[in-house]
Amino acid sequence: MIQKGEMAPSFISVDQQGKEFDSGQLKGKKWVLYFYPKDMTPGCTTQACNIRDHHQELQSKGITVVGVSMDSVKRHQRFTNKYELPFTLLADEERKVIDLFGVWGEKKFMGRVFDGILRTTFVIDEKGEVLEVITRPKTKAHAEEIFAIYQEKEERK
Repeated sequence: MIQKGEMAPSFISVDQQGKEFDSGQLKGKKWVLYFYPKDMTPGCTTQACNIRDHHQELQSKGITVVGVSMDSVKRHQRFTNKYELPFTLLADEERKVIDLFGVWGEKKFMGRVFDGILRTTFVIDEKGEVLEVITRPKTKAHAEEIFAIYQEKEERK
């Protein structure tokens, strides 16, 4: 897994509109890349809606949010439309971005052990450096976690 202090790797993927997304377009911007297991599931929906509800404030602070899962473009479109999500979702069906960031691994749920996407968020600065890796984001207060990390960085300046 990519660690705090490392540079975020560049990648190209496809968004919920089926358009190419190049992470290089975020150079010089603060951005957040969050990985989540599956559209329309309770925890993932709660997390996405929390980010949606704070999206204007995130934007006002110059923070771009990008979500990634293995869901298809079509499923992302339904998820985005149903919950009015105003940010980019990447359809990483072949796990290229997921593997690049190292967020595929063993999970446990209801007594079962299986491999899947580890819910993880990378908070990235304007230079592309990973400021923080949130390995257990609070789905109900994820935007607040993001704000706190950027605020802490500003206070250290």
